[in-house]
Amino acid sequence: MEDVTPQEGQRRVQAGALLVDVREQSEYNEVHAEGAQLLPLSELEARYQELPQDRELVMICRSGARSARAGEFLKERGYGQVVNLAGGTMAWVEGGLPSVQGQG
Repeated sequence: MEDVTPQEGQRRVQAGALLVDVREQSEYNEVHAEGAQLLPLSELEARYQELPQDRELVMICRSGARSARAGEFLKERGYGQVVNLAGGTMAWVEGGLPSVQGQG
């Protein structure tokens, strides 16, 4: 699984990749990367087919561990373009990238 920096992840999203946040709803509501689609890791096995196979996926969680597991899961199921955002949402926010705070 390739790890990308938050800046590289944002560049890929701007180029058309889908940013997939695998944290739980409560974590996502606290803060998330702008434009991230929520698909909690706890629901991934049941819902992964909702994700497009013809588009690059940038996986993100809090720190990078859950998103790496999610990415490996997707790769095992035929998703070819999957990368992990190193450092997760914490690194995204620390890097000053667009984020949404305090929803819900």
